[in-house]
Amino acid sequence: MSNTLTNQKVLVTGAGGFIGSALVHRLHAEGAQVRAFLRYTSRAELGLLGLLPGEIKSGLELIFGDLRDPDAIHSAAAGMDIIFHLGALISIPYSYVHPVEVVQSNVLGTLNVLQACRAHGCRLVHTSTSEVYGTALRVPIDEDHPLQGQSPYSASKIGADKLVESYYRAFDVDAVTVRPFNTYGPGQSARAVIPTIITQALTQDVIHLGNLEARRDFTYLTDTVDGFIKAAQATGQAGETFNLGYGAEVTIGELAERVIELVGRPLRIEVEPQRLRPDKSEVMRLLSDNSKARAVLGWSPQVDIQTGLARTIEWIREHLAHYRIGKYEV
Repeated sequence: MSNTLTNQKVLVTGAGGFIGSALVHRLHAEGAQVRAFLRYTSRAELGLLGLLPGEIKSGLELIFGDLRDPDAIHSAAAGMDIIFHLGALISIPYSYVHPVEVVQSNVLGTLNVLQACRAHGCRLVHTSTSEVYGTALRVPIDEDHPLQGQSPYSASKIGADKLVESYYRAFDVDAVTVRPFNTYGPGQSARAVIPTIITQALTQDVIHLGNLEARRDFTYLTDTVDGFIKAAQATGQAGETFNLGYGAEVTIGELAERVIELVGRPLRIEVEPQRLRPDKSEVMRLLSDNSKARAVLGWSPQVDIQTGLARTIEWIREHLAHYRIGKYEV
């Protein structure tokens, strides 16, 4: 397979999501022919694809369906060269409430994608998450760090990752896994902590948060998308997993203080009990070792946290109508 994406036929599951829509934008710039798989609703919602420029949207092939439907995935994969599998239910709090739905979507959905790759000979770029590591046992976290399911969501992604590994080993499916660390940027929902902080900082006098001591490695959206592209272009890396993390950590409390400084308003921070994870489920520390992605993929993050936060604040300031401000999102 060529290492250029020009004229490659590409399927993106989860194309209407935060990372998926940005990836579609980048794939268009790379000259790929993009088929976007979106979860069906009666309103035929496009998600964040609806915010893309008209010339990009008009060139997309839209497929509506459900990851849990093998026939839908099989049909969507027909004729494709590459599948970027981003489709998943990703909310950790939601996984406490509806673990069956999360496991069905994330594990069985990935199985259906793998079956389609096997049937149609597609290359797969599979999306994992840093949550599969659980609280760091050692830092920085490399790809050989033990996996620990500290929420039904993280367990479902561990299961999905292991299915990808098995299909590479058992059936020689050409699959590579990328493992983003806390991606943030324009377009992200208030389910995630950075938009939660920013929307409150722009509109309220108090920022309500959960655990302030948890440490995270935040990676800007364009850097994460670049990792997906480089993973798709890499040759000879089937079966490999790559961390996509900036390589620096910050506590949630420190993060909130940075946002307050950038917004320029005097604000208080308060812990709200409903935002806390169960004690044994909280991931206290994530810090990536990205040396493998740097060495093998030629990937390196370009946007530091201060620059990324400023860009994200500006976007959210202009799109506040998209957010239910102050409401705890699961």
